[in-house]
Amino acid sequence: MTLLENHPEKNIIRAQLRQNILLKDLSESERAELETHLVIVDGNKGDFLLHQGVREMEQYFILDGILKRVVSNPEGKEMILRFADAHDMETSYAALRLGTPTPYGIVCVTKARVASLPLKEWIAFLDRHPETKELFEYCVMRGMSEIMAHTITLHLLDAPGRVHRFMRKHPELEDRIPSKELASYLNLSAETLSRLRKRGKI
Repeated sequence: MTLLENHPEKNIIRAQLRQNILLKDLSESERAELETHLVIVDGNKGDFLLHQGVREMEQYFILDGILKRVVSNPEGKEMILRFADAHDMETSYAALRLGTPTPYGIVCVTKARVASLPLKEWIAFLDRHPETKELFEYCVMRGMSEIMAHTITLHLLDAPGRVHRFMRKHPELEDRIPSKELASYLNLSAETLSRLRKRGKI
């Protein structure tokens, strides 16, 4: 990881940060204030940015690639809660506010690059900038609502219905997520997903 200020691609990264859903409307002074805290992290497919069950938490702004939020049990079985790609963010804000360990991990689905800072520093920044805080809390609540809707979908829709809903909700991700990851997210086997595609069901 490298401080943004010292990164050889800092100008490109700054341009990417200007497209982030949370940061695009910051003033120049607000942007400069935040950038002093940011480090740039490059991850390969399968790398953990955040492990489940820890208390050291970060705020992530996604620059490139796709991340997944995933819960696992002691036997190693996983459930993918959501995917997030460039211009989006990842956080464990609720856990920090509740004083609990992280209830999920954050993992690179593809090669990825993020800008991050300690979550407590991000919260301190938000406390100084209420408009950004309001937007951030809206994004957190929207993400939680989407996860709830997805969980309900797994119970109420059949396999083709789950796939169709994902394609409708996330057309930008359809061709970029490995089939194994997409099948896991939809609680299908990779074989079932492949069979649906071959039969023209999706």
